[in-house]
Amino acid sequence: MGQLHTRAYRRLSDHFPRCELKPRLVVAADPADGTREIAERLGYTGWTGDWREVIDHPDVEAVSITAPNFLHRDIAVAAAKAGKHIWLEKPCGRFPDETFEIGEAVEEAGVRSTIGLMYRHAPAVEYAKGIIASGELGEITHYRGYFLADYSADPNGALTWRFREEYGGLGVLGDIMPHAADMAQNLLGPIESVSAQRDTFIRERAEAPMGASHFSVSEGGEMGAVENEDYASSLVKFENGACGTLEASRVCVGPHVRMSFEVNGSRGALYWDFGRLNELTLYRAGEKEHGYKTVYAAPGMGDFAGFQPGAGISMGYDDLKVIEAERFLSSIADGRQREPGIREIASTMRAVAAMDRSCGTGRWETVGNDGGGA
Repeated sequence: MGQLHTRAYRRLSDHFPRCELKPRLVVAADPADGTREIAERLGYTGWTGDWREVIDHPDVEAVSITAPNFLHRDIAVAAAKAGKHIWLEKPCGRFPDETFEIGEAVEEAGVRSTIGLMYRHAPAVEYAKGIIASGELGEITHYRGYFLADYSADPNGALTWRFREEYGGLGVLGDIMPHAADMAQNLLGPIESVSAQRDTFIRERAEAPMGASHFSVSEGGEMGAVENEDYASSLVKFENGACGTLEASRVCVGPHVRMSFEVNGSRGALYWDFGRLNELTLYRAGEKEHGYKTVYAAPGMGDFAGFQPGAGISMGYDDLKVIEAERFLSSIADGRQREPGIREIASTMRAVAAMDRSCGTGRWETVGNDGGGA
C-alpha cells in the first residue's frame, strides 16, 4: 500500500494539473531489509527503518501511513502532534477507541486528514450518490451493502498478525466492515442502530513470521488460534428511516473483492459492484417494461474526465487512489477539509463499535455520538 500511495503522488499532476501542491518524496520508512533499494526505486530522497525519523524530519509536511494496523494510532497521533497532515489507511487502529484517539489528536492539532476509503471516489458511485440526493429514487426504503473476500478462505492460510487481537484488533468487523458501513453512510446518511452477529469459521492456522502477508500460505507449521472474527453481518436502521443489511467476510469462497451496494426507493433502485466499478445498474419505476439498465461512467461523473476520454473506457483501483491523493493535497492547500477525513471514519467506527457491542449482548444497539471528539 505504501508503493500504491507513492504511485498516486507521482501521477497526481498528470490527472489533476490544477492541484495547487506538487508532492516531493522526502523519506520512506520500513524496518524490513531492502528499504533503501525500494525507496530509491520509488523516488524518495531518503530512507529509514524507524518511522519516528519521518515524523521528526524538518522537510516532511505530510505523511502517508500504510503500516500494519497495530502501528496506526501511534504513528498518526505522533504525526498530528508534530503538525504533519496525515493520509491514513483504515482501519485507523485496532479498535474503534484507537480511531477516536487519532481523531482527537487531529482535531486538536488542526491538521488535515484523508482516510483510505477509496470506493467512494469511483465516478459511478459519485453519480449514484447524486441520484439518491436528488430524490429521483423517491423515499429510500432498503439498503444492502457487503464486502466479501476470499483471501483467507484457504485453511492453510498463514496465521499472520491480522489474526491476532494484539496486532490486528478486530477481525473483519474492524478491517473490512468499515468500507461497507462508510459507503452506506456516504449514500444514505447516519446509521442509527444495529443488530449484529459474527463468527470465526477457521479457528486455527499455521504460525507465520511477523512480516508474512495475509495472502501467505503456511503448511506443516505449529498451529495457533485465530483470535478475531472471519465473518460479521448486521441489520441496520438509518436515521432517515431506511432499513438494511451490512455484511463482511474474509473467508467467503468465490468472491475475491466483492464490494457492492444496492439501494431501493419508492420510485427506483440502483446497484454497484467494485468488480465492474465503471458501471451503475439503474432502475426507474416509470420504465417497468425496460427493467434495470446499465449506465457507464463517463465525463461529467466525478473525476472520470481526468482519467479517460469517453464512456465505456475503464478506470481502475489505482486511479481511485490518485483521486484520494488529490483530496489530501487539496485539503492541505486551501485548509478546507475534504471527505472522507477523520470525522467520517470516526462516524463509521461508532457504528462498528455498536455492532461489536451487539455481538456481545445479542440486542439492538444504538450508535450514538459518543467517542472521539471527531
